[in-house]
Amino acid sequence: MLRHPALLSGLCAIAVMFTTALSARAQEAQRLPNVVIIFTDDQGYADVGCFGAEGFETPHLDRMAAEGMRFTNFYVAQAVCGASRAALLTGCYPNRIGMLGAPSHRTKHGIHDEELLIPELLKQRDYATAIYGKWHLGHHEQFLPPNHGFDDYYGLPYSNDMWPNHPTAGDRYPPLPLIAGTKTIEHNPDQTQLTTSYTQHAVKFIDQNKDRPFFLYVPHSMPHVPLFVSDKYKDKSEQGLYGDVISEIDWSVGQILEAIKKNGLDDNTLVIFTSDNGPWLSYGNHGGSAGPLREGKGTTWEGGVREPCIMRWPGKIPAGTVCDEVAATIDILPTLAGLTNTQLPDHPIDGKDIWPLMSGEKNAKTPHEVFYYYWGRHLQAIRSGQWKLHFPHEFRSLTGTPGKDGQPDGYTVGKTDMALYDLVHDIGETTDVKDQHPEVVARLKKLADAARSELGDSATKQKGSGTRQPGRI
Repeated sequence: MLRHPALLSGLCAIAVMFTTALSARAQEAQRLPNVVIIFTDDQGYADVGCFGAEGFETPHLDRMAAEGMRFTNFYVAQAVCGASRAALLTGCYPNRIGMLGAPSHRTKHGIHDEELLIPELLKQRDYATAIYGKWHLGHHEQFLPPNHGFDDYYGLPYSNDMWPNHPTAGDRYPPLPLIAGTKTIEHNPDQTQLTTSYTQHAVKFIDQNKDRPFFLYVPHSMPHVPLFVSDKYKDKSEQGLYGDVISEIDWSVGQILEAIKKNGLDDNTLVIFTSDNGPWLSYGNHGGSAGPLREGKGTTWEGGVREPCIMRWPGKIPAGTVCDEVAATIDILPTLAGLTNTQLPDHPIDGKDIWPLMSGEKNAKTPHEVFYYYWGRHLQAIRSGQWKLHFPHEFRSLTGTPGKDGQPDGYTVGKTDMALYDLVHDIGETTDVKDQHPEVVARLKKLADAARSELGDSATKQKGSGTRQPGRI
């Protein structure tokens, strides 16, 4: 039996200090927000109920919007899968970090080790991190998610059409790998189960990490063609298979929101829903809709890069609100850095902290004086405020009859001269007003010159002083 008063007092003091430290750590973890990003593939601006969807319903996304904020001028950095995802996770224009296009099984490059991704940023505060879905930042082991801040990974390394059943490429592609961690666990998986399996992994991750801050990234493979849906949503929508696929994605959102609620995490979890680029219009009834926007995926017209976006965080983001200010996927990383008091990388990034917009701060304005529209290395357009200036370029235009039931068609080569559009009064980019506003054109040209100097431009053969190289094997 312990009888020494001084020793007993000392042990009690240590116990109190230990308990206090644990309590402080628990309280700190509770204050740190959980973050969930749901990122679909090729979903058009008008492919959500509250953004004007026709032929199918999205009740869970609509409820998310009713309980949060809908962004009407929300952009991706390029209208193609890989580049768009690189921008989201690094806060950089893809041109800055050398991550362009849509990497395939032949690609020898990927995300560089020195780039700071969102999960690595949040690891500064001991977040649990996971990705369930499509990666597309390099398929070689050194580029895979577990080597870039993610604790867990299950999904496809690139697009789901990069497999032997591609509708136009014949035997160009090898078997499609399904990866867990850094190991291939299956080839040519049953794609009707992808949305369900990603969702099941996501719900399990939330359940397992409810007592610590977590970052969950769910980049769905759908509705990128080829379209697949499980039996629970097959033949359920008026629109057809595409509507069925979006309905199942909406179900997935509902499952994730329910898991958050069930674990008592509603008031401490930021959920962001958006897509990687606009609809693949050449696939017709297997592609989505950009609604009032011009063109779609693979272009710098609004239909290619403006995406539906919904953010929900009860008590922090005002319910039932709409933000019409310019914001983008590149803004998510710096905004999370501000919310979690984490250190941004030493190298330059392009995103801005948009918390004043998200929190509904009175009279909050976009932090972007200018937004750049690149296609590959070509600076094709630039936006500042209500004005968007296109520079002369060719683009793929759906002026023919689109394909049907999984077969593409309908693209021709479109051309535009320099043209100025007022996006507030002309969302469809139909009326060139450059002759009426020469001072606006002159100002935007100067801003474009700065972009070319910093990030390069293939049209003017500038490399850009602020660009970095991707990782290479």
